[in-house]
Amino acid sequence: MKSQVQNLSISDFTYDLPNEKIAIKPASNRSESKLLVYNQQQISETIFDQLPQVIDPNSHLVFNNTKVVQARIIFQNRNGRDIEIFCLEPHGEGVDLSIAMSTQKSSQWICLVGGAKKWKEEYLSISDGKGFELRAYLTQRLEGEFLITFSWVAEDLTFSEVLENVGRIPLPPYIKRELTDSDKERYQTVFAKEEGSVAAPTAGLHFTNEIISELAQKSIQSSQITLHVGAGTFKPVSSDTMKDHPMHAEWIDVKIVTLKELAEMEKRITPVGTTSMRTLESLYWFGVKWLSRTEETSMKELMMWDAYDLPQHYSKKEALMGLVDYLKSQNKNRFIAKSRLIIAPGYTPKICGALITNFHQPGSTLLLLVAALIGENWEKVYDYALENHFRFLSYGDSNYLKF
Repeated sequence: MKSQVQNLSISDFTYDLPNEKIAIKPASNRSESKLLVYNQQQISETIFDQLPQVIDPNSHLVFNNTKVVQARIIFQNRNGRDIEIFCLEPHGEGVDLSIAMSTQKSSQWICLVGGAKKWKEEYLSISDGKGFELRAYLTQRLEGEFLITFSWVAEDLTFSEVLENVGRIPLPPYIKRELTDSDKERYQTVFAKEEGSVAAPTAGLHFTNEIISELAQKSIQSSQITLHVGAGTFKPVSSDTMKDHPMHAEWIDVKIVTLKELAEMEKRITPVGTTSMRTLESLYWFGVKWLSRTEETSMKELMMWDAYDLPQHYSKKEALMGLVDYLKSQNKNRFIAKSRLIIAPGYTPKICGALITNFHQPGSTLLLLVAALIGENWEKVYDYALENHFRFLSYGDSNYLKF
C-alpha cells in the first residue's frame, strides 16, 4: 500500500480550472451556496441549507473549531516601501499555540516575508501615535522562511491582541483582490474558537447556527476538534510522484473527553472539511503508535508515511482508547501534536464514513484526499461541478461525499 501511494503520479490528479470558476467572494449568505451530493456513485445537487434533509440521519458531525488569526502584518521600510510579514507558527519545539498567542511584551515566530530584500533596517515598526508600537526584528534567515522577533511597547497586550490591532486576515493567494471589511467575518466559521490558523477550514464556512440547530433537532449531533491550518494547505504538489513531496505539518489539539466520545460512537462519523478528517484519522494512528510503541516511539508528531508503516488491524475504539491511555499516563486532558499525514488513493479511512468539503485545487493533497475516498469518481464529481456552474476553492460551493 505504501509503495502504491508513493508512486502515484500527480498528473493523474489535475484538471482544468478556469479563473472564472474560482470564487472571489463568498455567497451573499453562508447557507445559500450550492451543495453537490455524492451518494453510492450518484450525483445530485441542492442548496446548502438543505443539508439537514439530505445528510444520512445516522451521521455525527465533527467540526474544526480553529480560528483564523490576522497573520499578515504590513510594515514599511525607511523608504516607504511595503514589507509584508506573514506569521506561520510560533518558534520552538512543542510550543502550544494558545500559549504563544497569549504572550506579552515579545514573541518569536516563523514567518514568510514579502519584500525581504528591501529590509535593511535593524527593525521595522508600526505605531498608532497613541503609545502603541510594534517592532519586528529579522533574527534569522531560514530555508524559504524567517525567524522574526516581535516586541511591543503596550506590555499589557497579548500577541493575539497585537495581531487583532495591526494584522490582516490572510486570504488565499488565488483570491486576487483587496481585503474588505466583510472578509473578517466571512473568512471565519460561526464556531471558530481556538486561535492559530492562517487559513480557514473552508467547508465550515457554509454552516450557520440555524443549520446546526436544525441538524441537532434531527438528532445529528456534533463534536469539535482543532487543527490549525497552515499556509502549506495551498501548496500544490510540485514533484512528479508523492514520494518526493514534503507534506506540511499542522497542529492538532483534541480533548480527552472528545476521544472517549468518538471511541464509543456507532454513528457515521462525518468530518466537516479535510482538516477535520486529517485530524480524526491522525488520532487513530497516534493511538496505534502508542499501542505498538517501542522505546523510540515519539508521540509528538505523526510523519507522512507512518499510517502506511504502522499495524493496520486495530479497531477505531482500540486506537482511540489507546490514545486516551497515553494521555492518562501523562496526566494530560488534551492531546496536542503535529501531523503530516497524507491521505491519498490506497489509504483506507479508519474513522470517517463521509465528508463535507469544498472543491479543491488541481494537483493538491486535498484533491488526493477526495480521490482516496471516492476513487476515480472524483473526476465525475468535478466534471459535474464545472459543467453545472459550481464555484470553486475557499469561498466556493460545497459537496457532501458519502463513501
